[in-house]
Amino acid sequence: MPLTPDDLMTLEAYSRARNAFRTRVIAHKKTRAVALGENVTLLFEDELTIRYQVQEMLRAERIFEEQGIRDELEAYNPLIPDGSNWKATMLIEYPEPAERARMLARLKGIEDRVWVQVEGAARVHAIADEDLDRENEQKTSSVHFLRFELTPAMVSSLKAGAALAMGVDHPLYTVCVEEVGDATRAALLADLA
Repeated sequence: MPLTPDDLMTLEAYSRARNAFRTRVIAHKKTRAVALGENVTLLFEDELTIRYQVQEMLRAERIFEEQGIRDELEAYNPLIPDGSNWKATMLIEYPEPAERARMLARLKGIEDRVWVQVEGAARVHAIADEDLDRENEQKTSSVHFLRFELTPAMVSSLKAGAALAMGVDHPLYTVCVEEVGDATRAALLADLA
């Protein structure tokens, strides 16, 4: 379900609860992060991670008016999975600025080459950046938003115990995680209706 203004704390209430809420979200995110090699990480979003992001944006921008809150919810609600899919923020990380610039130029299109695979089923490639294009003629972005749409049969297989693999099949960056850990698998299973 999408978040509504009633799901959010006021700026004052959030200020009081922020440290405890942040600690809770950081722990929650640990089971929702999958490293695909050394330079790509998928952070699988859910209602809690998005609620935290919205609260942080409202705090940073000092947004307290109803329309501003609705605008933030409109921007972030599409990142909450809706029962038949997973939604993830993909981070491409290279510590050195020169190497990062060089690799972002070479890895154009990588956002379309990320996949998940339920044991016994075909790979599902990500649908990337539905809100706006994050790649240009020179390079790809270091951040992308991905959606993995699963079939009912895939969901049933996962619920019955099928393994879950993930990877990237870009010509210049190929990685396969044969089986995600149990905690991550359980966290992602909870996103499915």
